Amino acid sequence: MTTKHQEGRPMKSNYSATECATRSLSLQSLSAVALAMVTGLFASAAFAQPKPDGYLQAPVSGVTVKDPFGLCWRTGYWTPAMATKECDPDLVPKEAAPAPAPVAAPPAPAPAPMLASKPVAEKVTLSADTLFDFDKSTLRSEGKAKLDDLVDKLKAVAVQTIIDIGYTDRIGSKAYNLKLSKRRADTVKAYLVSKGVPADRILAKGKGKADPVTRPGQCNGHVSRKLIQCLQPDRRVEIEVIGTRTR
Repeated sequence: MTTKHQEGRPMKSNYSATECATRSLSLQSLSAVALAMVTGLFASAAFAQPKPDGYLQAPVSGVTVKDPFGLCWRTGYWTPAMATKECDPDLVPKEAAPAPAPVAAPPAPAPAPMLASKPVAEKVTLSADTLFDFDKSTLRSEGKAKLDDLVDKLKAVAVQTIIDIGYTDRIGSKAYNLKLSKRRADTVKAYLVSKGVPADRILAKGKGKADPVTRPGQCNGHVSRKLIQCLQPDRRVEIEVIGTRTR
């Protein structure tokens, strides 16, 4: 059946009141979802924006652009916190300088080389006739001068031992000559000690007429001035110095 609409009379709706309310809520929900999606897109676009550079970068190579004077071009976003070592080294925080390496102490100087000491073993024979009068044990002035010369030479020697031996000629008894030779050796020792030679370094001995220097048969005859003069080499004091030379 065809329904006819009459002019001036309202049309009767085919939807009930409940259906109309439901339709209205659906449209509101769609609008809310659409608004949320649009808002999300703008938010994503805002977060997706790249971090602004403080310096102008070449589009392709990404190299910092510099002016003809070698200075970097700063962008409007530049702040001191964006300073780089290449463009603004004075604004970049300085790295702490490493602690200086410990300085090694200079090596101790080498000790001075010790001079090699030379051993000394020298024997000096002094004529008893120069040191003493005949049959005497008192030093003569000439004898003191000879011993002074010996003391002066000892200054260059670290003395260990001095062997001081007195001898006589064959004239007289053995016992008498032993005593005389010992007195003469002791006199020489006492004089050396008075000049600073340690007494414990000197060994004084008397050997009398032993170990003569003259040859057998060289001096013959009875006691006379000639015989006494011939036996003169046997009357002597031998001084042997043992030590090391210091200079």
